[in-house]
Amino acid sequence: MVFPPRVLRCIDALEQAGFACYAVGGCVRDALLGLSPQDYDLCTNARPEQIKAVFSGDQVVLTGEKHGTVGVVTGEGVVEITTFRTEGDYADRRHPGWVQFEDEITADLSRRDFTINAMACSPTRPLADPFGGQADLRSGILRTVGAPDRRFEEDALRILRGVRFAVRYRLHVEDATFRAMCAQAAQMEALAPERVFSELCKLLPLVSAADLLEFSPIFAQAVPELRPTIGFDQHSPHHGYPLYTHIAHVTQAVPPTLPLRWAALLHDIGKVPTCCLDENGRGHFRNHAAVSAEMSDAVLRRLRAPNALREQVVFLVKHHMDPLEADRQKLRRRLSRWGEESLRQLLALQRADAGSKGVPADLSEFDRAEAALSDILAEGACLTVGQLAVDGYDMMALGLQGRQIGDALRFLLEQVLAERIPNEKSALTAALRKEKSFWR
Repeated sequence: MVFPPRVLRCIDALEQAGFACYAVGGCVRDALLGLSPQDYDLCTNARPEQIKAVFSGDQVVLTGEKHGTVGVVTGEGVVEITTFRTEGDYADRRHPGWVQFEDEITADLSRRDFTINAMACSPTRPLADPFGGQADLRSGILRTVGAPDRRFEEDALRILRGVRFAVRYRLHVEDATFRAMCAQAAQMEALAPERVFSELCKLLPLVSAADLLEFSPIFAQAVPELRPTIGFDQHSPHHGYPLYTHIAHVTQAVPPTLPLRWAALLHDIGKVPTCCLDENGRGHFRNHAAVSAEMSDAVLRRLRAPNALREQVVFLVKHHMDPLEADRQKLRRRLSRWGEESLRQLLALQRADAGSKGVPADLSEFDRAEAALSDILAEGACLTVGQLAVDGYDMMALGLQGRQIGDALRFLLEQVLAERIPNEKSALTAALRKEKSFWR
């Protein structure tokens, strides 16, 4: 394992002072997988006051000192160093009731969540791997350290973290661990919404349809609005999948950005409450996009999502049934109203929706719409009032004032968007003079 200079300096300082020091957790896991670790956490048998003494010449961060963590400020960032420790019961299902400092690395590793995260590495000492994490990595297995039920009772967020590790590293969840994840999933209700949202945001860009289906009990607990969609028969010749299976395939099919992954996950949650069967037993879902948008808004508010992300997701869900055919005038108007990024995201969601129904689908209209959109943008088309060849001063020169100015500019933009007149000053002023409503 290669250690960055800032990390190696901290390890060397503690070792030279007579203490054992290891890099621990995710950085060891990633290094063994041939990946470049992003963060390095260190652990040592030195007590917090001893760590502070070793680094007395450095600036230190002491916010985690009562739990044994001292941060050493370096030119490349803070290196966190934590005393070996064991912990008491997690009464609040997140924080240990007590912390006891230990002298041996094995005791510290025994409190960690999964075996692949319970390894420690040092430049001068053998790999510490008392629970077989390296063998599990080689075998592609995810299992907890010790009894799975206890690990998830301590902190239910470990269930979502386990899904993320399984998905990211393509690991098979060991049977007892998987059963405990599903059985303990209800405990996630007690988690702070922000923690659930943060973990889902790390997970959604990684998931495939198969992942969403395999871990459906856990996703349905994290977002309960998904639960009624699991196994829901849409009673439609246009859908070969049950509703949740369709949602899973749409989520996989959109690009792995947060607005699109969240929108795909939530785009059809309004179908169950809007479903009605006609006399032939065929399902209809009138107004389901609007209902799904309202429900999506509630989901993301509950999870304390940032307003900008929530608003973008709600927009995409609300409009996912709007036809976006290759009509230049309609595309220009929507570009003007929504902007390029939102329109391209909406096209991506609609394409994924149409192509993820489990029945053959013709997606050529999306190709034509995207080509038309690119052509419009390449032309440098006028899409906003600010891009008009006239401005407020020109309107005043024509004799308009107050609200008339804004009304006139919006009128001219509409004419340009409809391609009735070119975006040229002479043509715009001529068209305005002919519009009698401005000259009464």
